Amino acid sequence: MEFLLEILTEELPASHVKAALEQLDEKFRAEFKSAGIAVQTFEILGTCRRLVVRADTASGQEDSTSVVTGPPKSVGILSDGTFSPAARGFAKAQGIVVESLEIIQTPRGEYIGMRKTSKGKPAQEVLAVIVPAVIVSISFPKAMRWREGPFKFSRPIKNILCLCDGKVLPFNLEGLDSNDTTSGHPIYSPQPLKIKNFQDYKDQLKKAKVIVDPGERRKIVLGQIEEKLASLKARIYTDDDLLERLSDTVEYPCVILGAFPEKYLSLPIEVLATAMREGQKVFSVVKDKKQLPYFLGVADALKDSKSLIRKGNERVLKARLEDARFFWQQDVKKPLAERVAGLKNIVFQEKLGTYDDKAQRLKKIAGYLSERTDAAKVKKEAVEAAGLCKADLLTEMVKEFPSLQGKMGGLYAKAEGYPAAVHQAIYEHYQPASLEDEPPSSLTGALVSLADKIDSIVGVLGVGVQVTGSSDPFGLRRNAHGVAKIILDKKLSLSFSLLIDKVISIYGDRLSRPAKEVKATCLDFFAGRLRFIFERQGFRYDHINAALGPGMEDVYDVYLRVKALAALGTGPNFEPFILMAKRINNILKDAPACRVNPELFLEKEERDLHSTFTIISENVKPMIEKGDFGRAQSIIFRVQPLLNAFFDKVLVMAEDKKVRQNRLGLLQAIRKLLLQVADYSQVVVEGDRTAKPGNSR
Repeated sequence: MEFLLEILTEELPASHVKAALEQLDEKFRAEFKSAGIAVQTFEILGTCRRLVVRADTASGQEDSTSVVTGPPKSVGILSDGTFSPAARGFAKAQGIVVESLEIIQTPRGEYIGMRKTSKGKPAQEVLAVIVPAVIVSISFPKAMRWREGPFKFSRPIKNILCLCDGKVLPFNLEGLDSNDTTSGHPIYSPQPLKIKNFQDYKDQLKKAKVIVDPGERRKIVLGQIEEKLASLKARIYTDDDLLERLSDTVEYPCVILGAFPEKYLSLPIEVLATAMREGQKVFSVVKDKKQLPYFLGVADALKDSKSLIRKGNERVLKARLEDARFFWQQDVKKPLAERVAGLKNIVFQEKLGTYDDKAQRLKKIAGYLSERTDAAKVKKEAVEAAGLCKADLLTEMVKEFPSLQGKMGGLYAKAEGYPAAVHQAIYEHYQPASLEDEPPSSLTGALVSLADKIDSIVGVLGVGVQVTGSSDPFGLRRNAHGVAKIILDKKLSLSFSLLIDKVISIYGDRLSRPAKEVKATCLDFFAGRLRFIFERQGFRYDHINAALGPGMEDVYDVYLRVKALAALGTGPNFEPFILMAKRINNILKDAPACRVNPELFLEKEERDLHSTFTIISENVKPMIEKGDFGRAQSIIFRVQPLLNAFFDKVLVMAEDKKVRQNRLGLLQAIRKLLLQVADYSQVVVEGDRTAKPGNSR
């Protein structure tokens, strides 16, 4: 059965289109599943004026069978095998003949009962309830009422088209009856259209100047952009968000090429692109990484034959660029160093102080990071950049375009003649903004970015702010992802726990929670973010847990551990070794710490195990220190045959206390070495039958 829904509205903001389509996707999928209606194909489409759901579904719910039990078999069946009066009474109550009864096996025993089949409802009957409920449940950042009732939506709903196999699915929503009509483009083809099915819907709308598929509109926009720029041999300044936003604000895209005075090319390309995107929602045009005096806009029109749209955009954009040029000229008059004092008047967080307080902390953290990551050669530049990186918050350009934070500081620092390492670090210190974003390209930028992000995380968690699935007001998850991405991409080796300690000590008494508690919270928070990152990279959850088992002393080491586990996890020796490691863990559970005395070994197998283990331990120690966990694992695996012989021939839990403790001490030494590579007890393998304490030889 083909299901088609169109919610026709007054023009929606692009962000509301995206939010509504995401909710329609999620909610309808959940409702179909909950109602037991199988879905073959499902798609969500839409424009700035219509939200569309289309699905191929089963014609109705599947029939369901339930079991109804009556009296126990001992009561329902007489000695001669016939049904008792109790059973007959049960059959009569259920409205069936007694011969339809059967013996039902239940966890409580055998009962007299029946199997009852409930016929599934037709899809139309179910959807008549689901559809209006889903529409009412859609939420927006801002919604409005336009009728007397309490119902709110982003913009007034003008019509609801809803078809099941070409027939109207009847329901009423806020005085609107569902029907089989829609209308085309409100300017170029506003006449009503009677719809038969989805293909007819798409075809008629296309003729009526509406491209309902967002993907198709984006292709049209990109195709027209390519045509417009062919003669210039240029391209647009990459901006996927703007492309999506513009595609969602039109129904029939028309790309407009405009120009602006060349005098504005003196502005940095970042400023021009941002002024165009945020001020006028147009693309800047670049060639060989240089801005050209052109822009591209997207209009909801067939064409711009009289150039009215182009001229309107040029007029407004010129005013925007004039503002940007004025901001630049005013901002460069005051050096960044002079602006720093003004940071005392901007609050970072009520309990954590001002941005000046933050800048002073960043200088200390950046200096510490420089010393602990073999980057002492850039310490001076990192500290200087850390002290200046927030100064651009006081510039007119950033006040007008907040998305340019950091970048403007770097550009102003460059204009002032600061060393490249300093102005580049300031420019990059907000990077990466997401896991998909590039980290800072320079080492100095990476250090300042780490300092900024770790300062925010420790401080905000340290004053008790909770990060939940729906609430992360300071973007701590994003910051933690940025910290992890920088460390992993730059292969930075440093003690993460000591870094947390350092930041906590720099905060001093500003943190309201105990230092030990703050540290534990931070480490747990970062462990959760690392799990998220590694799972996205395709690593197994148990390998991730095993890699995190030894702790997060060095974040890059955690990555190397999980990578080594994934590489060796397919080898023939891996699972037997894991089972052996689990067996050792099980034997040592609750065992007191014991020392090894080679003179107390009685059996050849324990002497051989100790001797080989000592050699292996000495060989793998430098590998572990270098983070070469793959080679370390492969060498440690060589102890397995000797462990097998040990468990076969040696009674670990010997009656003699000294002998028993000596053997436990040997196993504890082996476990200690294993834990430097991974917590193998976290790895899940088939055939896991770890021995219990006291049951092993």
